[in-house]
Amino acid sequence: MGAEDARRAKSHTIVSIVEDSEIHSLIGDEGFQRLVAAFYRRVPHDEILGQMYPAQDLEAAEQRLRDFLVFRFGGPRRYIEQRGHPQLRMRHARFPIGTAARDRWMQLMNAALDEAKLPSEVEQVLRAFFESTATFLRNQPGIL
Repeated sequence: MGAEDARRAKSHTIVSIVEDSEIHSLIGDEGFQRLVAAFYRRVPHDEILGQMYPAQDLEAAEQRLRDFLVFRFGGPRRYIEQRGHPQLRMRHARFPIGTAARDRWMQLMNAALDEAKLPSEVEQVLRAFFESTATFLRNQPGIL
C-alpha cells in the first residue's frame, strides 16, 4: 500500500467530532444533569474522593459542576453569572490532588459517562476534556 492509499484509508476511518460549543445544543441541560448526577452518586462512598467532598456541600458541588459544564460546552452562562471566571486551579488548590485522586476522579467520571449514554461524538469530546483537565488540576505531583 502506497502513502496515498494509506492516507485515503485513514481519511475514511476518521470519526466526526463535534465542536465544544455544539455539545450543549446536542444534549441540553438534561444530558449534563444525567452525567453529573451519575458522577456524584459515586462520590460519597469512594474512599479517595469521598473525603474531599463534604456531605453538606455535595448538592452545591453537583450544581457547580453541572453549571460549569453547561457553560463550558456552549450553554447558558449561569456559572459565570454566579461565580465569575472558573479559575479551576485556584478553586481546587485546597484539595490535595495527586495521581491517585486524579485517576479515581477519572474512573468515576468514565463510569458516569458510560451510564449517561450520551451520543458517542459528545462522549469522545467530554472524555478528552476530562482527561486533560483532571491532569491539569493535579497539585501534588509527588503524591499518589
